[in-house]
Amino acid sequence: MNYYLKEIECSPRHELESLQSFRLSKQIRHVYENVAPYRAKMDEAGIKPEDIKSIADLARLPFTTKQDLRDNYPYGMFAVPMSDVVRIHASSGTTGKQTVVGYTQNDIEIWAECAARSLVQIGGSKHDYVHVSYGYGLFTGGLGMHYGAEKLGAVTIPASAGNSMRQLEMFRDFGSSIVCMTPSYAISLIEFAQENGFNKDDFKLKAGVLGAEPWSEEMRREIEDGFGIKAYDIYGLSEILGPSVSCECIYQCGMHVCEDHFIPEVIDPDTLEPLPSGKQGELVFTCITKEALPLIRYRTRDIATLVYDKCRCGRTLARMLKPQGRTDDMLIIRGVNVFPSQIEAALLSFDNKATNYLLVVDKANNLDTLEVQIETPRGIISSIADLQKYEKKAKAVIDSAIGVGVTIKLKEPKSLERSMGKAVRVVDNRKIKNKFEG
Repeated sequence: MNYYLKEIECSPRHELESLQSFRLSKQIRHVYENVAPYRAKMDEAGIKPEDIKSIADLARLPFTTKQDLRDNYPYGMFAVPMSDVVRIHASSGTTGKQTVVGYTQNDIEIWAECAARSLVQIGGSKHDYVHVSYGYGLFTGGLGMHYGAEKLGAVTIPASAGNSMRQLEMFRDFGSSIVCMTPSYAISLIEFAQENGFNKDDFKLKAGVLGAEPWSEEMRREIEDGFGIKAYDIYGLSEILGPSVSCECIYQCGMHVCEDHFIPEVIDPDTLEPLPSGKQGELVFTCITKEALPLIRYRTRDIATLVYDKCRCGRTLARMLKPQGRTDDMLIIRGVNVFPSQIEAALLSFDNKATNYLLVVDKANNLDTLEVQIETPRGIISSIADLQKYEKKAKAVIDSAIGVGVTIKLKEPKSLERSMGKAVRVVDNRKIKNKFEG
């Protein structure tokens, strides 16, 4: 078994928690002295830095949310002077003002180390050719994996996203062995390859590091079969680090969190109380080594589960099970909580080729409606009767999975928009109507 930093990755829990406690105590003093919004939050809660002596005191600290970053846009949450900041990243800002993230040189080094660890966990080494098809720019995906591959000493191919023919030609001609991209783009590339005469045997790919959006186990199997690889889940978010906050190992049984840099918690999103190991709730992270933007108890809105048992790979780091959705992605349809990931899993359970779909939420006669648009699969439908049978089956499995009646709308093949980045899976027309009606 290969490790990047075995003394950390396989550390006994008590030693790791001792390190976390030391770094947490030091970090809290750093933010209290240098970040006015944190000082105000702690003063309001009656907490001083000397009160935080170990990770046992973590739950006493106030939470941080994305709104805090927006309220202090762009640099009001930074804990170092701008003269120490060497890079800026930012979220897309699709649901509000961009959240801006800064990095010192040491932050960049930590990020590169975490990404290198992720690549080693999935079987990578300096002998690999790492093909980075995440977008470069303010989005953290491309540069995050790029620096990790270089840190590992691998051949790094900064392909970025887009131009599917060129991507496949590079796979073949450059000898790409590990590919980093979104799962929806992987599916799109597999479809494009099959349509343009490429065979998975044309490539030397062995692994895919896939993240930046939710994806199901059914989609994993589709990608693994389509490219002839092992597909691994990686997790990150721009506010904390970007890709490599956690990543699966070769056993694909949860993503190992870089706990020497980030303390994970799971809380009840309603009561905000911490939940024990194995319970599902909202994921929260505290940065204990970041210098420029060290977020404390940051609410990610991702719904996940943490487990702490030793992995078969020998690592003792906490593992995140695959996130089951986001609290801010959750749809409330006629009073029922519905996650897009539930619909995807149900759909792929009876048709593993149904990877292109769109959920359209609306209102009719003051009642919520949910239409699931699915591209008609090629090869298995040859008559109207087949269409009706497929539509009926799709409706039955989705209705059963989410407990809400849906409408199925079958679409022509390739009629839904393909994504080279994060896939758009939901259109909520209720928000648009409320905006104009309000």
